[in-house]
Amino acid sequence: MSKDPVSIKELAKGNKDFRREAVTGKHSQIVLMCLEPGEAIGEEVHGGNDQIFVVAKGSGEAVVAGASQSLEKGSMLLVPAGTPHDIRNTGSKRLRLVTIYSPPHHAPGTVHRTREDAMRAEAHEH
Repeated sequence: MSKDPVSIKELAKGNKDFRREAVTGKHSQIVLMCLEPGEAIGEEVHGGNDQIFVVAKGSGEAVVAGASQSLEKGSMLLVPAGTPHDIRNTGSKRLRLVTIYSPPHHAPGTVHRTREDAMRAEAHEH
């Protein structure tokens, strides 16, 4: 991706991959996510990364440290490092998210087309 300004809204709306790294800097990273209806990220914890979720399109539910809250287009959610969390698509259409990690979490160029691809890749990382 170039250093010229881009429309994150258009990138997010056009993404159909479960996880796609968009841009990575020294201290932060933007990753696009797309959850199909009924799909969830699965509970996870990032010990060394704060994570910010922004809903570009769709609706869903976030469960952060056991507390549930609804998500809708335009919602933003900060998940501090070390906090268990899950994002679920509770709507009838794709849930498209922009995720900001600080510091970066995924290798530049990461693309996981499906959740299953992501789980396989993460199993090899550990």
